[in-house]
Amino acid sequence: MNKIIKNFIAVLFLLVMTKSLFSQNTNKKFNVIFILADDLGWSDLGLYGSDLHETSNLDRFASENLRFTNAYTAASISSPVRASLMTGKHPARLNMTTWHEDAGPPEPNTQHKLLPPKTKGNLSLEEFSIGEVFKQAGYFTAHVGKWHLGGTVYYPEAHGFDVNIGGTKWGMPYSYWHPFGGWREVDNEYRYVPDLVDMDSDNEGTYLTDRLTDKALKVIESKKEEPFYLQMNYYTPHVPLDGKPEYVEYYQDKAEPDLHHKNPDYAAMIANLDENVGRILHKVEEEGISDQTVIIFYSDNGGLGKPRTNIEQNYPLRSGKGSLYEGGVRVPLMIKWPGLTKPGSVCDDVPVTSTDFYPTFLDLFGFEGNKKYNKNLDGISIAPVLKDPSNNLEREALYWHHPHYYPGRKGPVSAMRDGKWKLLHYFEDNKIELYNLKKDIEEQNNLADSHKKIANRLYQKLTKWRERVNAQLPSLNPDFIPEKWHIREEL
Repeated sequence: MNKIIKNFIAVLFLLVMTKSLFSQNTNKKFNVIFILADDLGWSDLGLYGSDLHETSNLDRFASENLRFTNAYTAASISSPVRASLMTGKHPARLNMTTWHEDAGPPEPNTQHKLLPPKTKGNLSLEEFSIGEVFKQAGYFTAHVGKWHLGGTVYYPEAHGFDVNIGGTKWGMPYSYWHPFGGWREVDNEYRYVPDLVDMDSDNEGTYLTDRLTDKALKVIESKKEEPFYLQMNYYTPHVPLDGKPEYVEYYQDKAEPDLHHKNPDYAAMIANLDENVGRILHKVEEEGISDQTVIIFYSDNGGLGKPRTNIEQNYPLRSGKGSLYEGGVRVPLMIKWPGLTKPGSVCDDVPVTSTDFYPTFLDLFGFEGNKKYNKNLDGISIAPVLKDPSNNLEREALYWHHPHYYPGRKGPVSAMRDGKWKLLHYFEDNKIELYNLKKDIEEQNNLADSHKKIANRLYQKLTKWRERVNAQLPSLNPDFIPEKWHIREEL
């Protein structure tokens, strides 16, 4: 009897200690550094399969922490994804389905069969953003780099950030070189990246990605004694493709005609991105806060891809930015969560997406947020796969909605992924495409005709989801001239 009691007490003690450890790891005020690349393709990093790019810092970070191979974004272009990250809501629910400069009422034209809906270009101040969640919890909140979620009254400061360095309404810099501004003829406006001039030194020859990192390092150094949320949004490797000359020369010598990645300017920009992520990782170690800092690296959508550029930066995935094929929405993701993620782990089978970060922070940090607002989140907590990548998530499916035209792409489209199945619905010709991603990651074999029951079932789910989030649909274009219409083939 005594032995039974002793064993019971031992088990009880183990359970209490385990619960205590979990509580400590999940409720402690960890710092968070969220690093977001811009237009970085799924296979642009060495560990993700690039045959040209060298990314030693990111490869090492991925190999030492948790890497996802089925990470997605909620859209295939910048502003909608950034809105989903900030709110935990799907872009279709927010009516932010195109980039900021493209939003608003549709432009009259005669070439498109359909007109996109009128959309929002500004992230509503009624949304309870992730910046507000962290600020409410007593964090110092800093945004550094690209914002692209609205005009001045919608800047980061209005969404819960104590500091905004470089965030504006624009989606791309005029130049990656100091002074980072100039007159952009195509838009008839002067573009700039503010708050980056160092008054105490010579700014000549300063590179944008380096300078943004300088600012981020100062945030880490000055706020290391208090919890902070740092949103480090790089512009790299978004166009203009303008790498440092020494890196460009190196990749010019290395590039071979038979490689999938062969653009030395693009490779140079990724090399510099990797270098600067390495600087942030080193700073965290140097300041002695590694064990209390969550670090996430992610991209806002797939790489630009063909035919917009002459590089296959998303191989083996089909298409790229602006498309709902895998090349437009599947991206690299790696996470370090001290006490939770296992070094060297890989999540190969479970899809996650950009709306999931918001509810994950609420869940694991025990943040209250806004209880009424939280009931309308579209994302789910990915805590189960952070703890064990072999776990599943209780999610019905992933959905995308892009009721717009984008250069080099087919046209307005919605899509969904349910397990291994991926379905796309094109609005112009009402065409359905169905792919088995387990067997056909390149999306080359359309199974819609041979698997009609599956296609019909998924299409019904997609239709109901669009109704549920009140997704706005394209409409017939009254100015359309049929002779100018043709079905676009998307690479």
